[in-house]
Amino acid sequence: MKTIRIADATLCREQNSFSFKEKIEIARQLEKLCVDVIEIPAISDARTDILFVKTVSSFVKKGVLSVAAGLTKESIEQAAAALANANHPCIRIELPVSPVGMEYTCHKKPDKMLIWVGEAVKMAKEKCDCVEFCALDATRTEPEFLKKLVEIAVKNGATSVSVCDSAAETMPDDFADFIAEVDSWVNVPVGVGCDNKNGLATAQAILSVRKGATLVKTAVDGSHVSLDTFATMVKNCGEKYGVKTNLKTTELLRIAKQIRWISDTADTERAAVTVTSAVTETICLDEKDSQADVIAAASNLGYDLSDDDQNKVYEEFLRVAAKKKVGLKELEAIVASAALQVPSTYKLISYVINNGNIISASAQITLEKDGKTIQDVCIGAGPIDAAFLAIDRIIGHHYELDDFQIQSVTEGKEAMGSALVKLRSGGKLYSGNGISTDIMGASIRAYLNAVNKIVYEEA
Repeated sequence: MKTIRIADATLCREQNSFSFKEKIEIARQLEKLCVDVIEIPAISDARTDILFVKTVSSFVKKGVLSVAAGLTKESIEQAAAALANANHPCIRIELPVSPVGMEYTCHKKPDKMLIWVGEAVKMAKEKCDCVEFCALDATRTEPEFLKKLVEIAVKNGATSVSVCDSAAETMPDDFADFIAEVDSWVNVPVGVGCDNKNGLATAQAILSVRKGATLVKTAVDGSHVSLDTFATMVKNCGEKYGVKTNLKTTELLRIAKQIRWISDTADTERAAVTVTSAVTETICLDEKDSQADVIAAASNLGYDLSDDDQNKVYEEFLRVAAKKKVGLKELEAIVASAALQVPSTYKLISYVINNGNIISASAQITLEKDGKTIQDVCIGAGPIDAAFLAIDRIIGHHYELDDFQIQSVTEGKEAMGSALVKLRSGGKLYSGNGISTDIMGASIRAYLNAVNKIVYEEA
């Protein structure tokens, strides 16, 4: 049975502005999934990007780390420097090979391009044993010219070749025949990159595999072949066609969901807009307002919420609106606490707090897990301590409390409070946020939010 290698390019998606921390977490999840190759874009900021690759190198032990280069000698040197500590480094000479791409991106005519590909691959080979030549927009160049490019790349040390239908202009069966032809030119593994703008990328990839391709470039969402869609197809149909992957299929859906959550968070943060005074003044909602009204107001604030997050936001809105009118600050706090969160393994049902100057503080907490109600009572040094201890008893685990902050979000007698909790587990910090007109409620919700993140990731 032929093993199809997966090269995931989620970190190369231009439309996402991932933070350093988010990129690290995505790389961790891909390593957990046993992705064969984690693709990283070309070094643009020498200090930050090289640090990122070196950080990833410290925990990616099984997978190949592939850094793009090729436009300049400096890009190849930077890729090599970044990969210095990687267990399985690879320099990816990634260049557009269509006439338009060569002229406007590489500023080279075809004859000069042939020379440069040979020089770039040779230089990369001197610095790294694994070198991939990746021909972008390959389906829009002349086959004979592409053949010369591929052959000169292999001659100068390329250990694999990938060709990409970057414009998504080729039908799946035609692309598969194209791959079969490329495979006949060289004696190194051939990979494919397919753009999904027409919804045909997965079909292109699976047919190409049947015609000789041994590597497929994927991503969690974005323009590439969908990682989980392709992997699921191979899992379900692979035995029939004699192919398999190295992916941990039992972890596939959970990890893909986790990466999407990170990606969606990055997208939302990037999409945040400055709210004009006119918009601010118009936000005055109460419990009589419909879900459509609330989501429209959130949209005016720059939030593009999924259907699931819309439901969560409205549920939280109703809870707050039962006690007070909801304005700009309240709505922003509601969105921050309810949306863009991991699924709630533990859900707060109720809490009862007893406290005074002549009695010990106690907390009775009732949670729901998998449809079952769980309750416990604890005494603590104060009401918040008692509540946190009760939650620990219910979940059967105590996490180190690294930080706890409370602040007022709005003003007045019915001011909303916001709580921040940071819990430490396995050397990592997990932040949780909660809001309520009741500071105890905000604190309990923040603690549960952090717990749910830990449980979700460690599941």
